[in-house]
Amino acid sequence: MIKNRILYQPLLDKVTSPDDACRCIQDGTNLFISGFTAGYPKLISQALVRRAEAGERFKINLFAGASTSELVDGLLARADLVRSRRPYMSDRCMRQKINNEEIFFKDDHLSQLSGLVRSGAWGNADVAVVEALSITEKGHLIPTTSVGNTPTYVREAEKIIIEISAHGEDLEGIHDIFIPEDPPYRMPIPIYRTADRIGKPFIEMDPDRVVGIVFSNEQDTCPVFTPPDDIARQIAAQILAFIRHEIKKGRQPASLPWQSGVGDVANAVLGGFVDDDFFQNLDIYSEVLQDSVLDLIDLGKARAASGSSLTLSEKARARFYNELYRYKEKLVLRPVEISNAPEVIRRLGVIAINTAIEVDIYGQVNSTHVMGSQMMNGIGGSGDFMRNGSVSFIVTPSTAKDGRISAIVPMVSHVDHSEHSVDVVVTEYGLVDTRPLTPRQVAEQVIRKCAHPDYRDQLWDYYQRAKKETGGHEPHLLQEALGFHHRFMQTGDMRIK
Repeated sequence: MIKNRILYQPLLDKVTSPDDACRCIQDGTNLFISGFTAGYPKLISQALVRRAEAGERFKINLFAGASTSELVDGLLARADLVRSRRPYMSDRCMRQKINNEEIFFKDDHLSQLSGLVRSGAWGNADVAVVEALSITEKGHLIPTTSVGNTPTYVREAEKIIIEISAHGEDLEGIHDIFIPEDPPYRMPIPIYRTADRIGKPFIEMDPDRVVGIVFSNEQDTCPVFTPPDDIARQIAAQILAFIRHEIKKGRQPASLPWQSGVGDVANAVLGGFVDDDFFQNLDIYSEVLQDSVLDLIDLGKARAASGSSLTLSEKARARFYNELYRYKEKLVLRPVEISNAPEVIRRLGVIAINTAIEVDIYGQVNSTHVMGSQMMNGIGGSGDFMRNGSVSFIVTPSTAKDGRISAIVPMVSHVDHSEHSVDVVVTEYGLVDTRPLTPRQVAEQVIRKCAHPDYRDQLWDYYQRAKKETGGHEPHLLQEALGFHHRFMQTGDMRIK
């Protein structure tokens, strides 16, 4: 029955097993896979591991859209099959190997990836392995729950392996596939409202490049979304209050779309809309669409939601497919170079909310490296939205590790977003709009409003001594600027005892 998903008859001869299909993947292959937290291939990675377990020695260079799952990044990392990985990932084993330099990792802004592949900057696109719902009568692909970079990977790859998923057959029509022109003289991306559709409902493909088709009953790993805790709810409440105030004062239109990263605060913000009658007819223009988007659609509060992937819990996934006819009217999945396009984000005026590991007193943000050295996941698309949103919020709990780490520090140990990209800093203790403030004013307010009480005196003492001893536009004591981090590395606690 699943062969009915291959409507282009010549490709029926390409149906094979995962073990046979993956033989074209050899040592040094640049392997480009679909997936953007969802919609990743699940069988070819397992077949590659079986080859390694049988004694074959090879390593691949792995390129994805963003994170995949245990079935891809986890399996391949543990089997020691990955020489290099780009861009974003979130697997614990792969993270450890990246930090040990066993896997070479390059972090990238997600909006730039497809253009780099088309330019040849990433080398030859040897093999693409992509998950699809079906193959059309003309030999094109219908994606599943994500788009990511798949349209460009399919266009550029010398060889293509397709995993046809047994799940989600009614998804056709939810995708909007558009590959923008590359420089020079590129034309605008013609999106003017969140719901605008500018492309095709399928990914164009040259069927002659297909070397294997396999059928898969595997599903995406369902994330577990725990209810937002008190800290996340407090941060979300401040963001909503701030935007509500800006709208009432006439400083901001009521119709701007929202973006939020994945996590507790993102869910708390979107969940906050549920009980807040002020916010109606919402647009979501983001990367990853989560459970809370379905809630807003159910309540009639979401006018449209655009992203590059749909990542749902098990309960929400069942609800989504049971009533897909209704959700399809509101949802659109795009390539990540469109969902994260700086041009579109700026044109729409997206309100951006992203998470930090730490923020310094002047507004610099570290969102990727623990203690400045250990890669966590990657920058993802936060830079695309932070630098181009109409209002960019950076959020973090004020402390970590049971209070032993302050998220507000004199100087961040790694910089992903400079002070020039950050508009509003938020912790559970307070919010600082940095836009009308000088750096010194930012420092004073961030210390007073955002820092945990256990750290305010330390931060204030550092800042006052820096003003007196060094002076300047952004006073720092260079011999102490990373003193909080050094103290934690030495004693396990940033606090002075």
